[in-house]
Amino acid sequence: MTRDRDTSAPPCRRLNEPLRLDLADPATLRQLWELQRAAYAVEAALIGFDGIPPLHETLQELRGCNESFLGIADETGLAGAVSWTRPDDGALDICRLVVHPRAHRRGIATALLDHLDAMESADLTLVSTGTANHPALALYKRRGFTPTGERRIAPGVTVTLLERKTAAPANGQPVQTT
Repeated sequence: MTRDRDTSAPPCRRLNEPLRLDLADPATLRQLWELQRAAYAVEAALIGFDGIPPLHETLQELRGCNESFLGIADETGLAGAVSWTRPDDGALDICRLVVHPRAHRRGIATALLDHLDAMESADLTLVSTGTANHPALALYKRRGFTPTGERRIAPGVTVTLLERKTAAPANGQPVQTT
């Protein structure tokens, strides 16, 4: 028995390993800026609000944001990125998680967060996303984050604040607590 191959499906693009992004490199900065504009345009449509600050950020503002970045690329270019800071309290604050619309549903956000978790252990990890951004909320909840509140950013628009606490048991392996 022979089966015809479905040639209408897009080819699967191979992903590279997540790497640190150097925003001092003009080409990297431009790719990240274009990526986040595309990704935040999707979130703006989901939450009904186009005032998301990174959506309107200039190249100079992005370069000076004082966040650390990891990116992941495919054959087309930068497909996703995550950024974070470490406030004085030692928490890991995830500032941005963006995936290009051409690369949705390919595990990029999960790969970036997995790599970040392996690189940056933290007793407390914080993140926020638009309350109406159900795909992002589901991703964070699957990763052990719990909502801690909402913040109104515009009339009828809120962001959900989430956190994940990790405790180290006697065997030294981190355990997520909720």
